[in-house]
Amino acid sequence: MKILITKFRSVGDVILLTPLIRNLKSHYPDSEIDLMVNKGTEVLIAYNPNINRIILHDRFKLRAMPIWQRIKTEFKTLRSIRKNHYDIVISSDRGDRGAQIAYFSGAKVKIGRDCYDNVLNRVAFTHRFSAQESRHIVELNFDPLRLLNLPINDKGLDVHWSGKDDISAREIVKDTGKFIHIHPVSQCMYKCINDKIMAQVIDYCELELKTKVVLTAAPVDQELERVANILKHTQSKPIDLSGKLTLLEASALNKLAQMLIVVDTAIMHIATANDVPVLAFFGPTAVDNWGPWDKALTETTYQRKGGMQQHGKHRVLMDNRECVPCSQTGCNNSGVSDCLNTLNLDLIKENIRNTLNEKKD
Repeated sequence: MKILITKFRSVGDVILLTPLIRNLKSHYPDSEIDLMVNKGTEVLIAYNPNINRIILHDRFKLRAMPIWQRIKTEFKTLRSIRKNHYDIVISSDRGDRGAQIAYFSGAKVKIGRDCYDNVLNRVAFTHRFSAQESRHIVELNFDPLRLLNLPINDKGLDVHWSGKDDISAREIVKDTGKFIHIHPVSQCMYKCINDKIMAQVIDYCELELKTKVVLTAAPVDQELERVANILKHTQSKPIDLSGKLTLLEASALNKLAQMLIVVDTAIMHIATANDVPVLAFFGPTAVDNWGPWDKALTETTYQRKGGMQQHGKHRVLMDNRECVPCSQTGCNNSGVSDCLNTLNLDLIKENIRNTLNEKKD
């Protein structure tokens, strides 16, 4: 049996798809499961033993092409997919691309979201699942399994890296002892908390808890500038690895940490796959859709509201104001989220202590 799954979103979205892939492989152990994703999002599935082949969609290259060349390239891709003779094609997005691929694939079973406002989605699929997104994405991603009448064995996320990445991470922290991993930034800056508050969080871990902090961030100018500004306000000297690690090395490093303190970004989902306790700061993002998922649990405990919420070993802190979550890019789409800039420092400290104490227990 040959199965193709498409996911044209970000790194975090691809990680959240791994439970579906693992369950499909357990039900069809002799199957070949291919995954088609945006170029740049494949790094954390490159070593996944349940995936046969990764097909990359280079959206930026396509956009730069003249229209005639783009159409030619798109049809070439569709012909290539059809020649693979897939038995099942699963589109896990609402967009047209996954529906187009399913429609032209020639697969007997084509599964996708039931988008009532999209004609292509209605005709492309033999099986449709609800596009309603008031559930956690992990749960939503399992709908194709339910349509195939297959039981869900477990819901934990997967990340994999090479032995070289593991050796590199261990070498970096070999003299550090126990440490707290803090990833204070996101490419979406409206998801970040106030820099001075983050600096105080770092100092609390280092100076009061006497636990070393290791900082990471992507090698992106905007993120590195934000970390540099945070460090201007710290009294302690954390280990700053911002921009110095690959995502695979950062994943291997995270596996060694006591906990992760993070904003809403892909490394949060990596930590849950690593079974490392998470304290995440959420603002505009709906925690009931995107909150860190505990590998040991099979049901979500998240609700669409603010305050502190917990899912197993993972905690999410949000402001209690009524507008949380707003699902906007900051207040009135301004790029700045007041709800994140006013998080209570004492509450953050309390949840760091509680997370570490629970890990000891």
